[in-house]
Amino acid sequence: MNFEGTYVAMVTPFTKDLKIDEEGFRSNINYLIEKGVSGLVGAGTTGESATVNHEEHQKIIDILVDEVNGRVETIAGTGSNATSEAISLTQYAVDAGADAALLITPYYNKPQQHAVIEHYRSVAEAADIPIVAYNVPSRTGLNMDVDTIVELAKIDGIDAVKEASGSVDKVSDIYRALTHEGLEDEFNILSGEDSLTLPLMAVGATGVISASANIDTRRMVLMVDSILNDDYTRAMELHYEMVELIRALFIETNPVPVKTAMNLMGLPSGPLRQPLAEMKPENLEVLKKALKYSELI
Repeated sequence: MNFEGTYVAMVTPFTKDLKIDEEGFRSNINYLIEKGVSGLVGAGTTGESATVNHEEHQKIIDILVDEVNGRVETIAGTGSNATSEAISLTQYAVDAGADAALLITPYYNKPQQHAVIEHYRSVAEAADIPIVAYNVPSRTGLNMDVDTIVELAKIDGIDAVKEASGSVDKVSDIYRALTHEGLEDEFNILSGEDSLTLPLMAVGATGVISASANIDTRRMVLMVDSILNDDYTRAMELHYEMVELIRALFIETNPVPVKTAMNLMGLPSGPLRQPLAEMKPENLEVLKKALKYSELI
């Protein structure tokens, strides 16, 4: 599967009593599709996957696939730090009809690099669905090596990596290594750092899985499309229009500022589940200022 364009790492909206807000989730799906996104990710980190139970996790995937109804690509977050659980969730995504699955590297237990490869291989062999590996060491304590990612690219069914290590050099090295193996057209690199999407795409990434695209969808889509059309002048203009907001959206742990911004914009979002908490007042003011500058509130 070829991954290209803007994919939104969606929040999971909750009601006041912390149940999944199905109506709100469906509304957000349609809102984002209308803004021109390439695909939507449900039950990922931005969707507070760490604090939803298995039944809720499956419900999020079901709602996503049902409401999208083939209009854009659907990616189900199915990662876990237990390979057996990752297999179970990914098999569920297959049965639900998702187009792809996003699997974060196993967190906390910090498997060795060769063990990471075997983890993803086990999932790919057990579930017939395109897989996006997700490298985010700030969350997991594990940073996949370039060589590890290239080995993943050789496994049938693993079609992309979401790279959130924060290094442009690393993405350059990944793309160069993929090219050396003749895999650059078969395996996609997606930006996992919203503020680095422009430079990462300049060195080989083909799109972004973005949390901030919940908020400033139009500009993110326009920037990514501009890069794909080799209009870097316009892309740079859009990058600088968004950079202050993107920084504000990560001033505290994601998705705290994103959900706060959506509530301020009148989009379905609702409260956070513990252990996440509301923003500090001084950071909230920074976020409000950025939203006003971006003409979003």
